[in-house]
Amino acid sequence: MNYWLVKSEPEAYSWTQFVKEGRTAWTGVRNFAARNNLRAMKTGDPVFFYHSGEEKSVVGLARVAGESYPDPTAEEGDWSAVDLVPVKTLARPVALSQIKADKILQEMKLAKESRLSVSPVTREQFTCLLELSETKI
Repeated sequence: MNYWLVKSEPEAYSWTQFVKEGRTAWTGVRNFAARNNLRAMKTGDPVFFYHSGEEKSVVGLARVAGESYPDPTAEEGDWSAVDLVPVKTLARPVALSQIKADKILQEMKLAKESRLSVSPVTREQFTCLLELSETKI
């Protein structure tokens, strides 16, 4: 099993909207590293949902509902998408400032490559984020 984090501006697509819909196709990724991360996702992998923009917090936990497939929104190029389903809202959001201050989390791609919209999370980072968010799964 692998662990992931996806980013979205809440004004464009929020955790609340995702939960209401119950499933989404994660499309529109136009960065090669992020695309490769989408392609590496496997059904059942846990995915943290991060609100970028003003909020800058990990707010929810989702899971991969299916392997990657060609992005239907791509008019040209070799781009991929995956389907995600929400699992649960974190009991307490984890702010980017907390992530950057934590010895384990400061090594996350989120802290080092802030423009990467889909990134891997280590098992240790996954566990640490759950602890900081006071969330049990």
